[in-house]
Amino acid sequence: MEVQMKILEHSESHIVKMQDGSAWTVFPGDIDQRLAWLPTTELRLFEINDEIATHALINTDDGTRIRVRQIGDRWPDATAKKILKRG
Repeated sequence: MEVQMKILEHSESHIVKMQDGSAWTVFPGDIDQRLAWLPTTELRLFEINDEIATHALINTDDGTRIRVRQIGDRWPDATAKKILKRG
């Protein structure tokens, strides 16, 4: 699944609300990349098969990608800690 949209709101560093009404929690290891995105940034949402995330938001301008889960979905704790330790 791929959807193209823009950011509606990102007042909190770890949450991104999209124009389509969806809201996503950003993986802690990807927040630094997300902070560089502007509300005008064109993004594509992809469903992914990843050890940590269910979806990815990809900046169509520069190709940067962040891993996300829908608001309310929990990160798998042990896997998240392992990935964050790797850097």
